Amino acid sequence: MEKRNSFSSSLGFVLAAAGSAVGLGNIWRFPYLAAKDGGGLFLVVYLVLALTFGFTMMVSETAIGRKTKQSALTAYGTLHKKSKWIGVFACLVPFLILPYYCIIGGWVLKYCVTFMTGNGLTAAQDGYFTDFITSYAQPIVFDVIFLLAVAVVIYQGVNKGIESFSKILMPVLLVMVVGIAIFSLTIKENEGRSGLDGLKVYVIPSLAGMGVKDVFITILDAMGQLFYSISVAMGIMITYGSYFRDDSNLLKSVNQIEFFDTLVAFLAGVMIIPAVFVFLGEEGMRSSGPGLMFIALPKVFSQMGFMGNIIGAVFFIMVLFAALTSAMSVLEAVVASLIDAFGWSRKKAVIIETAIALVIGIVICLGYNALYFEITLPNGSVAQILDIMDYISNQIFMPVVAIGTCILVGWIVKPETVIQEATKNGETFGRKGLFIVMIKYIAPVMLFALLLVSLGIL
Repeated sequence: MEKRNSFSSSLGFVLAAAGSAVGLGNIWRFPYLAAKDGGGLFLVVYLVLALTFGFTMMVSETAIGRKTKQSALTAYGTLHKKSKWIGVFACLVPFLILPYYCIIGGWVLKYCVTFMTGNGLTAAQDGYFTDFITSYAQPIVFDVIFLLAVAVVIYQGVNKGIESFSKILMPVLLVMVVGIAIFSLTIKENEGRSGLDGLKVYVIPSLAGMGVKDVFITILDAMGQLFYSISVAMGIMITYGSYFRDDSNLLKSVNQIEFFDTLVAFLAGVMIIPAVFVFLGEEGMRSSGPGLMFIALPKVFSQMGFMGNIIGAVFFIMVLFAALTSAMSVLEAVVASLIDAFGWSRKKAVIIETAIALVIGIVICLGYNALYFEITLPNGSVAQILDIMDYISNQIFMPVVAIGTCILVGWIVKPETVIQEATKNGETFGRKGLFIVMIKYIAPVMLFALLLVSLGIL
């Protein structure tokens, strides 16, 4: 078995973990959920959950990884023999996510190329996105390019690959996010709407027209978003935790990741929502849904004149960087599990997993044309192959992994196991009481409710 690498510093760990957390979940999913769920109300709920539930899960998983020095597939069994099943599910999540995440990354790459070659107006045309994803060759080509780029980084290992790449991309990403967010606030439109008006809609909580059920849905949406945002319940934080040095401050690093991730998620909303509000109005903003990034935003960029192509290119380059750092962590979670469980070399694990992801990715791409079919999922949504895989991994397996983690830490090995690992260098556990209450009682109940909603029972 290969010697286990570790991040060279706490900064390397924070940037790599933040790179994992800051992905399409923040830049694509967060803004459209915020727009759908009352703007400021969603923000408040998300922030509260990030500081409570998110903190609890991140500390638990990072501590499990550092304590066992194992990735997800074997870490749970190392901590408690009867908990091996949690590790299996935690490894299946990134295994299922990687193929379709790279396909979406390929979509982002396609839009990068389109805007960088001055064809932003073409991307704004009705049917452009649908025509692209339903074509046979292009989605597969862009998927292959994106997947191979990710595989090359992971092939280089923890220090030369993940850490080095993250140290370059994350600062650049943050600068680009801030720059576009500031630009978005300066936009004005002939009908009198401005970016600042859109910001008010985004940050000021509004309960107008919302009943108890709507507030409940907002809470569950925010909680589901946390899974996307902070990379928990998919083996990533356990894997990265296993590379975290024993003499580094675990709690401080988790707090920094939490802050960085929440900041970027908030700024993603500032980038997107005011601009969409100015050009499409409040109703257009709230109804854009998942198509916000690939359908609504190109229309917004097209109305900016000459600057639209430039801003569009910068935006999609930024999204591409975010997608790459997240996809790296997803692939690493699977590769590390294969290395730990079967003693494979990194080279063998990367090649085999990349080949599998490529085959599955081609099937998913064909799910929009040759293999197209639709089924209705238990939660009521209509789905094809990509949606089905997303549903199984994100809405079923991830809550199951998180519930299993809460039961394991809260009731079997006890919260003290995590607390001792997190304070092994004499650190102070600032939210100790909150952590114990969350991991034992509140988080499992919330997660169970989320699972029931996903299964269409609640």
